[in-house]
Amino acid sequence: MPSPFFIPLNALRAIEIVARRGALSPAAEELGVTPGAVSQHIRRAEERLGIQLFERTPRGLVPTPELVDQLPRLTEGFDHLEAGLAGLRPDAETSLTITVGSMFASLWLVPRLGRFAALHPDIELRLVATSKFLDLGRQDIDCGVRFGLGHWPGVEASLFGRRDYSPFCAPELAARLSTPADLARVQVIRDESTLLNWDAWLAAAGVVEAPTMAGSSYTDPLLAYEAALAGQGVLLVMDMLMVDALATGRLVRPFPVGVESEYAHWFVSAAGRRLRKPARLFRDWLEAEMAACLPITGRR
Repeated sequence: MPSPFFIPLNALRAIEIVARRGALSPAAEELGVTPGAVSQHIRRAEERLGIQLFERTPRGLVPTPELVDQLPRLTEGFDHLEAGLAGLRPDAETSLTITVGSMFASLWLVPRLGRFAALHPDIELRLVATSKFLDLGRQDIDCGVRFGLGHWPGVEASLFGRRDYSPFCAPELAARLSTPADLARVQVIRDESTLLNWDAWLAAAGVVEAPTMAGSSYTDPLLAYEAALAGQGVLLVMDMLMVDALATGRLVRPFPVGVESEYAHWFVSAAGRRLRKPARLFRDWLEAEMAACLPITGRR
């Protein structure tokens, strides 16, 4: 009996990834081949099928309507294969790999991971902390936490973090701040990677004429946080990341004003992929931990 797969599975996988991600490189990286080899997979598949799968445009390869129509079936098929292989692995229900931002990991997640380990001692956790958005479709990534608007292609996202942000600083610096206008008399730490907005906070604080603020800039948010701890300035940051620093008195909230951001932390996974049990347990634990964190209110 002839094989129903007259196109090799590697070629089908290459086609599915390129159609979903819009580029040759992600398929090449996942399959461990060169972009040229991926291109050859596509060309030979088109020859065997007798149809064109991609339009060659200045923007790259764009799937044709025929491929767009069948793409959900291809994606679902590979998801089923992956789930089947995962079920055959001895460690399928005892390992978990998550990707998170380094600041969220350092300031909020890692101090609490001991509680997750105590609840689920059989799960071996691997934490990939990076500022890059890793492809959640990779077989070695189960899920993650991202900061943003919650709209990423090929990603299912559920909100679990609070959206408020405020200025924070060391206690000795807060003693010099009575009103937002006093920000002109101290250093303001600028995190160059932040999505948070000083103008929006000043408007919420009722400041009509924004003070001239000066201070050091950092490309790494963790270094900006360390500078705030050292008393070197006032840092604008998400409230939820500061709960531990507030509890220990290392930082304070000098003004009783917070702003709700359009950005937030989200639990994320690959769209259409079945979450393995360890990932579901981690998601539920995240939600419970966040619910246990009291909102930050008033001046501290």
